[in-house]
Amino acid sequence: MQLSSLLLRRDADAIWHPFTQVGRSMAPLPVVSAKGAYLHLEDGRKILDGISSWWCNLHGHSHHEIVSAISKQAGTLDHVLFGGCTHPPAVELAEKIQLGLGIKCGKVFYSDNGSTAVEVALKIALQRWKNRGDTRIKIFALENAYHGDTFGAMAVGARGVFSAPFHDLLFAVERLPVHRDERALDGYLRACKSGTVAAFIFEPLVQGAGGFVMYPQSVLEEYLKISRQYGVITIADEVMTGFGRTGTLFVSSCLATFPDLICLSKGLTGGSLPLAATVCREEIFQDFISTDHSKTFFHGHTYTANPIACAAALASWNLSTNPACSEARERIQSRHRSFVQSLGEKAEEMQARVAGTILALNIRNQTEYDYKDPIGEKVAQHCLSRGVLLRPLGDVLYFMPPYCVTDEELTLVYSVVREFI
Repeated sequence: MQLSSLLLRRDADAIWHPFTQVGRSMAPLPVVSAKGAYLHLEDGRKILDGISSWWCNLHGHSHHEIVSAISKQAGTLDHVLFGGCTHPPAVELAEKIQLGLGIKCGKVFYSDNGSTAVEVALKIALQRWKNRGDTRIKIFALENAYHGDTFGAMAVGARGVFSAPFHDLLFAVERLPVHRDERALDGYLRACKSGTVAAFIFEPLVQGAGGFVMYPQSVLEEYLKISRQYGVITIADEVMTGFGRTGTLFVSSCLATFPDLICLSKGLTGGSLPLAATVCREEIFQDFISTDHSKTFFHGHTYTANPIACAAALASWNLSTNPACSEARERIQSRHRSFVQSLGEKAEEMQARVAGTILALNIRNQTEYDYKDPIGEKVAQHCLSRGVLLRPLGDVLYFMPPYCVTDEELTLVYSVVREFI
């Protein structure tokens, strides 16, 4: 028996994998190391990581600058509780986030992952109104939304296969379309005027797990303008879109109405360690300052602001803000667009779309997104047989490479995708 099959058998006896139906899924890939854009398997094969390991590996696996920062920090301060303590990496990272977003005096609240960053934002928004003696509890979100898998994050996400077993337990959320709709705008305006809306949460410009829906900034700007006019707290979920994925470092910085809360994770550490941040405008933070203990934000995680993770994030930040990284993102976007153009009429049929380093298309040319469509597994198997890891969302095929990907590697992925379609 080969070593890889031994590893897979041990895995089958001990592990429960996420988003995996064991009764019908392929066996997991036995990955033993990774470098740059490639995953190295136990049998000696190397596989191009075409989805940046769930969208977080920005600069390539085992990047020497991030590895060095982790190693150095681990030998200095590995962890300390963040309730009543602080440390240099957390403070420096918060300052860089403030600077990158253009916030002069907002606050950064650390957590562990995208879902927790969203939970923190929702709890801050709702408690803010409670602290002010206001009864606002209504939340608006976009159609097709996905914000994570914890209960609050599921509630503001679209009802679907991810949250189906828990629908009866999720709090009610009003939905807004991502296309311009006068009736929806009027309805949202009336709701905001009524003084009952607490918050509006959105994924800016690109909705990831909802089928990689890309929508106009103008639509979002209208919702944000109404929200700000009537004091509704706006929450930007930049867990996936942050750190240059859509072209700019953060979409929030390009909006005419700056969000009140911004959720960051995934690319924050360059895909090396778990870390998340919820950035809060100073005006919101001020409503938690009181001699009344009940107005405290009672939320935290054991590994909040872990020093090693913060050190990794600082290294990744320096790489992300380097002009060379911006040039790499522009190069990838240009190559994506050229590939779409080369598809001719197929591009329109498959709704091929590009946003920064993200390329997506609908394999079956359907208007309705279907996460359970089995064609996704067929595409994944085809690509894997050609040395490329892609993980379609049902019939939606997407490609989101690390920024270190070469033109030759991009060409490989395009040829594999073209071969299938």
